[in-house]
Amino acid sequence: MKVSRFKENVNNKKHELDYLEELDKYFEYSLGTNIEKLQNFAKYVPRQDLTNFLARYELFKKILDVPGSIIEGGVLFGGGLMAFAQLSAIFEHTNFMRKIIGFDTFSGFPKLSRYDKCNSEFAHKGGFAIDSYEDLQKCILLYDKNRFINHVPKIELIKGDAAKTIPRYVKKNPSLVVSLLYIDFVLYEPTKIALQYFVPRMPKGSIIAFNLINDTMHWRGTTKALLDSVGIKKFELKKFQFTPYAQYLIL
Repeated sequence: MKVSRFKENVNNKKHELDYLEELDKYFEYSLGTNIEKLQNFAKYVPRQDLTNFLARYELFKKILDVPGSIIEGGVLFGGGLMAFAQLSAIFEHTNFMRKIIGFDTFSGFPKLSRYDKCNSEFAHKGGFAIDSYEDLQKCILLYDKNRFINHVPKIELIKGDAAKTIPRYVKKNPSLVVSLLYIDFVLYEPTKIALQYFVPRMPKGSIIAFNLINDTMHWRGTTKALLDSVGIKKFELKKFQFTPYAQYLIL
């Protein structure tokens, strides 16, 4: 049984893969309906994924009083995007001005630059391909049924190569302000484009967050893009003590 097509998420350690296989079986056959299982999600969610959610929670708390939308670059299955959407619905249920906007090709990497070459099995055109676009559209419809002011759209998905769709989106939305830019593109070019186009629209107190900074083994493009654009000398680059991921800058 293959429970995760992205083995890098657990660093290919056999005991962790065994754990996921056992968890997959447990979730399928344990007590309760699917809804009851979701309502008791802490029984099933791996510690690492709960940690990722808590990191997003801590980031969200820091921009609660900062106007602007939340941008996520690199959506994949959509769990991170929907985490931000749920947090907004919980903590600021009348803030219809804040949008949650996700950018992704939904077909994997469009191409790799020379800064992205590494020995990862996913370092190729089409790597990390998950076509979750239609699935997330259904998820968004359900989300809208369970929030305040649900006649005003909250979540927006932008499909395509972010190096091209980001400039078009900014041009089409000249009043865009960004409070949180969460970059998980992994690659150099879309990360640099995101920083180039969104940072000028980020007020003081807003946050740029990354999933991979100082990754000297595999994905070096994100760090290179940060150094080539915003830089790190003018800001404090911070992280949370409970996870090696989710590094962030407060502007």
